[in-house]
Amino acid sequence: MTENPPIDTSVPHSARVWNHLLGGKDNYEVDRQAAEQFRAMFPQIVDIARADRAFLRRAVRHLAGEAGIRQFLDIGAGLPTMDNTHEVAQRTAPDARIVYVDNDPLVLVHAGRLLTSSAEGACDYVHGDLRQPEAILERAAATIDFTRPVAVMLLGVVHFIDDDDEVRRILTRLLGAVPSGSHLAITHATLDFDKGHTAQAEAQADWNDKSANPMVPRSRDAIGQLFDGLELLPPGIVSMSRWRPEHPGVAEVPGYGAVVRKP
Repeated sequence: MTENPPIDTSVPHSARVWNHLLGGKDNYEVDRQAAEQFRAMFPQIVDIARADRAFLRRAVRHLAGEAGIRQFLDIGAGLPTMDNTHEVAQRTAPDARIVYVDNDPLVLVHAGRLLTSSAEGACDYVHGDLRQPEAILERAAATIDFTRPVAVMLLGVVHFIDDDDEVRRILTRLLGAVPSGSHLAITHATLDFDKGHTAQAEAQADWNDKSANPMVPRSRDAIGQLFDGLELLPPGIVSMSRWRPEHPGVAEVPGYGAVVRKP
């Protein structure tokens, strides 16, 4: 683990805002104010936060179970909450190895709560930014064997990179470092469900005005174009709440989820 960098509490950070929306306590007043203003403008943001966490549980269960993945690289992991990646994975596969990555220094402060691996597996945290995949891969190699399949988790983080070409570069570098049989799990913000570009778009514009992490929603087609050369697992790119739901008839939320496999 790297040493603690300084924490900027003058602007809201997405990891801490998300923590507040999920009922966590690891955030600051500036984060709470931003979260509550977003919620007032677009109340469904709470449903999205919960659906994103539920997607993580279902996707990791599939990856550790049916797909047989034993290594997870969770980039943009955020602050610890219930059912973190290592907890879900190690229930199925106690020998699973997990590396968490985030660029919020507060996550590093609380990393000890993440590093509670089973005796058979391993768990580590590195301070890093998705925009610097080479540094992430170098640090993660202390825990992850990149000659064996890896699940790369990018939940709620890709939409903070505004340039499509940069996203493709990052994905190419990350997936180029892992072998055939590796997987990518992703959730992503979209305005596809807000055809009138009303409350959700207004709340997002307000967020972008005041946050250190401006957000760029993408359409289903734009997200699909990021998966060239990869195998999209059923049911494809869908509302994250409807990716292999545990119960039929679950309501859609305005955010996409997908899991793809490297052939």
